[in-house]
Amino acid sequence: MNFTIQPATAPEVPILISVPHCGTAFPDELKEQYKPSLIKAPDDTDWFVHQLYDFAPAMGMTLIAAKYSRWVIDLNRDPKSKPLYTDGRIITGLCPTTTFLGEPLYHDERNEVDPEEVDRRLEKYYWPYHQQLSDRLTRLKNKFGKVLLWDCHSIRQVVPSIQKEKFPDLILGDADETSAAPHLIETTLSVLGQNNYSLSHNHPFKGGFITRHFGKPADNVHALQLEMTKVNYMDDSETRYSETRANKMRALLQKNFSQLIESLV
Repeated sequence: MNFTIQPATAPEVPILISVPHCGTAFPDELKEQYKPSLIKAPDDTDWFVHQLYDFAPAMGMTLIAAKYSRWVIDLNRDPKSKPLYTDGRIITGLCPTTTFLGEPLYHDERNEVDPEEVDRRLEKYYWPYHQQLSDRLTRLKNKFGKVLLWDCHSIRQVVPSIQKEKFPDLILGDADETSAAPHLIETTLSVLGQNNYSLSHNHPFKGGFITRHFGKPADNVHALQLEMTKVNYMDDSETRYSETRANKMRALLQKNFSQLIESLV
């Protein structure tokens, strides 16, 4: 299977958790094409995010997490490779050929992945994840009348190819307030803002393809993306999980979900 599923262990609530960038595996048929030094520890991974959110099932939320690295195919990109942003920042593609910092991923240092191979990866790795999200959102909406998809991400504090300054601690994305109802956005901003973390809304990230595609508030299907800098749950080197920092963040996330559940049920 291309993803892992942690089903709800408490009575279900109308929230589904997605973690599309935590995968670190590479399929056997592709592994030899990549530079071994890079895929040993794929640096653009949202490290340990599925671990950070592993409280979700006990709150009635199913968690779906990617198995394969985003360097195989990026589950949060437009399947037709339409850019998410047009402000000049460097954006890795649907099937990336470089890291965020521009390092070539493949032995042959190709500039693009062959279109037929892209189509194959879409069918084998991309669409099954998206179909799983779609099926579960439909079922939860039919059960509750409404549903929220929460898309979980993390990033290094500094990625010069995106912006020179440090990122805020937390960045809520809702496609410029179009992917979720105002009361859900306001609830989330209110909870996340009641702490010492710096918080930004739709800047520099508005939500990726998952948020923009699935968020249809007029149909009672809402979607929010939370990006956070890795030092909020990892050590200063952004390489190891920090229980102390993670527990502080988990407490905030749990409080946020408690409020969102109240708003939805």
